[in-house]
Parts: sequence; C-alpha cells; structure tokens
Amino acid sequence: MRLAAAAGLGAASARLHALQKMPDDQEALTVFTFGDSVLDCGRYNEHGITPGGLLVRNDDGLFPEFKGRDLSSIGPTRLAHRAVDGATVDDLPAQLSGVAPTARALALVTIGGNDLLRGLAADSGEGLLAFEKKLGDFLVALPIRPVLVGTVYDPTFGDDGRNFLGVPATLARANHRKVNAIIGRLGARHGRVVDLHAYFLTGDDAWFTRTIEPSLKGASEIRRAFLQTILPAAPSRPTRS
Repeated sequence: MRLAAAAGLGAASARLHALQKMPDDQEALTVFTFGDSVLDCGRYNEHGITPGGLLVRNDDGLFPEFKGRDLSSIGPTRLAHRAVDGATVDDLPAQLSGVAPTARALALVTIGGNDLLRGLAADSGEGLLAFEKKLGDFLVALPIRPVLVGTVYDPTFGDDGRNFLGVPATLARANHRKVNAIIGRLGARHGRVVDLHAYFLTGDDAWFTRTIEPSLKGASEIRRAFLQTILPAAPSRPTRS
C-alpha cells in the first residue's frame, strides 16, 4: 500500500539524496526524533527497537524485507533520539535543548496521543487551541529541515466498542479528528505530513502492545510509513491475501 500522504513528495526525496551525496569528508546525515512513544517505543519490545533506529539501520535478521533499504544504505547516517515515552506537546521545547541547525539532517515528530489521553479527548475547544499554538511554536523553533510530522493513530481501529478513554466515543473521535487536522495543517506548513492514522487503520492488533503502544511489528510499520514518505520507492506493506 502506498500512503496517500506520500504523493507528490519527490522534492523531499531529492533533497535527502542530495544531502547523502555530499563528499565523504562531510558529516553524516542526522535523523532527529522528537515527541512521544510512537517514536520512543524501545521499552515495549525485547529488542529495544525504535522506528528511528530502523530508519537509520535496519535489523536484517528481524526484518529481512528491509535489507539494504535503510538510510545507512544510501550514506553515513546517525540517530539523534530525543523523543520520550509519555511526552505531550508541553514537553517538546525541552527536547529541543542543545539542538543546533545542521546542514545534513531531518526531523521526525509524533505528538498528540498523550495530549488526547490527558484531556484533549474531552476538550471543548480551549485545549485544542493551546495545542495548536504550542505545536506551531515548536515547529517554528525547530532548526532542522526537512521535518516530517506524524498524525495520531487509533488503536481501536474505529471500533467504538473498544473505547478505553472514559469519554463518549463521539466526542473523543471528534477531538481526535481535530488534533489530526491541526497536525496536518502545521505539518504541511512547516514540512511534510505522515498520515499514521490512515495507515494504522489498515493494520491489526499485532501492531500494538499495552493497548496503545507500538509493538515490535508496530515500530517497523511506523518506520515503513516514514520511509515511504522520505523515499517513495521504499517497500510498501504487503497486500493481505
């Protein structure tokens, strides 16, 4: 499956290749991760694997499909992991501490899930406005480009019977859509949007652990979604039989 959000992203791919093809004596491409457990999910699998780590260097034993299809296969690449499990939009400025403009870099951002869990799912409007301002301020302050911003996925796969929030499903889903609309607007304004929500609706329970956290399989699928946006020729998810 090709993500709809990957359409028209040739410019991002071209820029990445241009960064990677700089002379060998230049610094490696740095992949920065910011945000929450969508990118900081290593504690939820026995291998300590994160999507950012897989993007930089695939584990060929666990995921042979991606052998030779990581960023290190293009050129020298390193990971600067800043995302923190449990983070909300209020935690993003602290994750920027010490980050300086870097010529050969790209940033991945996932945020909003914990904000929904901690109140935005039941919000009447003011919290959503504050979320939009804080995320916008972070993206303006972020000195790394390009930046790829992921939407918030739904571990219930749209099934109201699996609602675990203690908030009426109609209200929670409306605010989930609003959070993703904010992420979509700001992501498109400052960089690119990776629609994890739409992509994860094609998945199954094996992509999650502890209800909401990415499993080992989920970490790889998050990697796949970002990689398909960075490099549209990256492997797509196999079609179900």
